Amino acid sequence: MSDTKKPARAKAKKSAPEAPKKAPAAKDTANLPCIAITMGDPAGIGPEIAAWALAAPGVMKSFRPVVIGPTGLLRQEMERAGADFPVREVSLDAPFEGVAPGEVAAIDPGHGIALPTPGAASADAGRIAMAAIDAALELTEAGHVAGMVTGPISKAAVQMAGNPRFTGHTEYLGVRCGHVPVRMMMTCPELTVTLVTTHMPLAEVPIWISAESVFDTLRMTDGALAMRMGISNPRIAVCGLNPHPGEFGGEDEQHIVPAIKKAQAAGLNVEGPFSADILFARLVRDQSYHAVVAMYHDQGLIPLKVLGLERAVNVTLGLPFVRTSPAHGTAYSIAGKGKADPSSMIAALRTAIKWTTPRTP
Repeated sequence: MSDTKKPARAKAKKSAPEAPKKAPAAKDTANLPCIAITMGDPAGIGPEIAAWALAAPGVMKSFRPVVIGPTGLLRQEMERAGADFPVREVSLDAPFEGVAPGEVAAIDPGHGIALPTPGAASADAGRIAMAAIDAALELTEAGHVAGMVTGPISKAAVQMAGNPRFTGHTEYLGVRCGHVPVRMMMTCPELTVTLVTTHMPLAEVPIWISAESVFDTLRMTDGALAMRMGISNPRIAVCGLNPHPGEFGGEDEQHIVPAIKKAQAAGLNVEGPFSADILFARLVRDQSYHAVVAMYHDQGLIPLKVLGLERAVNVTLGLPFVRTSPAHGTAYSIAGKGKADPSSMIAALRTAIKWTTPRTP
């Protein structure tokens, strides 16, 4: 729900991340992955959870961060999180120049835009959020970072800022990277789901279901499981579009079955289409598949978030870099109150670090 119009309410923190939060001792950081972190909507909980993610045990020793957003707000939240990491303001052209191990590089591309009051969508909040996303893209295009972790944003705020067609990070990044096909994968310890379609009215979903779109989703999912998650010959289950696939409507036989057969012919370990209600109930019991390909947003994400919202991570497949985000929204109702649960943001950051760290053969 990090891209949903109505922000999700994050759970209140039960306890702070474990100590220590001191800056790591100076060491060679040349082989650590460089990752951009956007703070998201400054009126939401993004700045708070970004600070707590950096304060999580061992995180700062695992990568080199450049945090993008209002620098003053970052310092405020870092202090509240008890994170003893100096914040050094840098430029887009040289984001790590002069940054010592244990320091947090910071860029404020929205400098000069009035900082909005926490707890509500506004045009200024949307402008700051979009400036951060665009800055992170510049860093990836220049090769300064290998990936980005994006804080939650409000579609309403971004649209108020003059982007009426904005539908979410996933689609925006795909367009900005050359209209590449992208897919939303959501993963938690209990379940991994990739969506064929993302943010659109339910009535439009069948229009976007084709043998090509389903096959591309299967191919991307298999690649992520094998190359990023290290799963050999991953098993993928496919949901049907309609209840009891094959009994209602023609989409399952016309589009989904041919895509599955094509994937199988290409050597992918794919089965389906299955009725979603039975498939997810089965997976809860026996973990018989490594991932599920679902046809639309709520079909796949309701069961996943019931199982593990606090630990879920949103990953965009198909981009030339790694992009992750927490699985919740801006949570305006608790913004600025120190109540946000950073667990999903921590999981998103750890996933980005893992996916951008070269694997040992």
